[in-house]
Formats: sequence, C-alpha cells, structure tokens
Amino acid sequence: MNATSVTAPAADTGQTPSRPVIGVLALQGDVREHVAALASCGAEPVLVRRESELAAVDALVLPGGESTAISKLLAAFELLEPLRARLRDGLPAFGSCAGMILLASEVLDTRPDAEHLSGIDMTVRRNAFGRQVDSFETDLPFAGLPGGPVRAVFIRAPWVERAGEGVEVLATVPDGPAAGRIVAVRQGNVLATSFHPEVTGDLRVHRMFVEMVRSA
Repeated sequence: MNATSVTAPAADTGQTPSRPVIGVLALQGDVREHVAALASCGAEPVLVRRESELAAVDALVLPGGESTAISKLLAAFELLEPLRARLRDGLPAFGSCAGMILLASEVLDTRPDAEHLSGIDMTVRRNAFGRQVDSFETDLPFAGLPGGPVRAVFIRAPWVERAGEGVEVLATVPDGPAAGRIVAVRQGNVLATSFHPEVTGDLRVHRMFVEMVRSA
C-alpha cells in the first residue's frame, strides 16, 4: 500500500481539520487493518516510516505486531527519539496490543534491549495472557463507548499491571482467571488497548480516537 499524500493542518487558523491526518506506523504488524478502520471513521490515514512523515501527521497509531521487532525497527529507521519527542509535545496516539507495550513507561517480561516510548504512565506485562494458543475473544464493557460491550480479540496480549496517577482505566477483563486485569487505558491524548479493535469490524474505538484527535 502506498502512502497517502499529506496536507499539513492550517495551524494559523486554530481550526481542527475535519479529516485529521492520522499516521499508522508501518514498520511491522497489522497496518492495513488500522488504515481501513481510520478511513471508515473519517480520518485521512497515511503510512509512517520516516521522520518527515511523522512530522506531518496530526496523530499516530501504533499497530499490533511484535513489540521487540517494532522497537528495533524504530531505532533502525531513526524514529525512536523523534517519536518520543512528539509524544512529549502532546501528539495524540493510539496503540493496540504491541502498540500498548511500546507506549508504556515500564515493560515487564521483555528483552533487555527492547525500547519503549513512555507515552502513558503505566507498567505493562508483555504476553500476560499466555502464548498464541491462549488467544481468546470476549465481550468487554468499555467506558465512554455507547452501544454496549466491545467484542475484544486478545492475541498474545499484554495487560496493564500499574496505571499511574492521571491514567484513566477504560476497560478490565470481566470474568475468568484474568478478571479485573486492565486492558484499555487513556492518559490525555494517548489511548491504548491490549486487544485488536481493528480486526472485528467494530469501529467504535477508532471513532473515539479520531474524535480525540479532532479535539486535541
């Protein structure tokens, strides 16, 4: 998939663009699914692999995939420090599964050389629910989303072990051995989910993020 052309928002007017330009980090993982979901929610999705592309977006999605591989690719593509800087400056971001791990301020059960972005003050445990064979789906109550529970798909998913002050917990596992574990959070303009809303066809989480970007 080719990157869509980017038009920078009109910063001098103070107006929020009706179609915010939202980048999808396109180094590894389920990129196309997020692109399709964002387009369906009224955003202009673009692929981000370079610092110049990162500089041109209003927000960024960090997709699911393999968090250690993505962190190494961020360093190889010289995106790690520019992305940290933009997050410190208030860039809205949404991370699903591996993206949640990357956005954490602390990661448990990961490799010593793995990098993270400290976009949300939280401690995340990698592969917390188990291996690939332990993947599962459940109906998940999600704060702030109308229309009832979200169908959540967990694939080698993390969970949040510590949510810092100022972090809003949006969803926890409702039942089973992992009942009460935190699986969706928001801090300011940054949103993260343990699960993959991009694979179910339910666009409500993406709509929430697009509205966050419009309001940022």
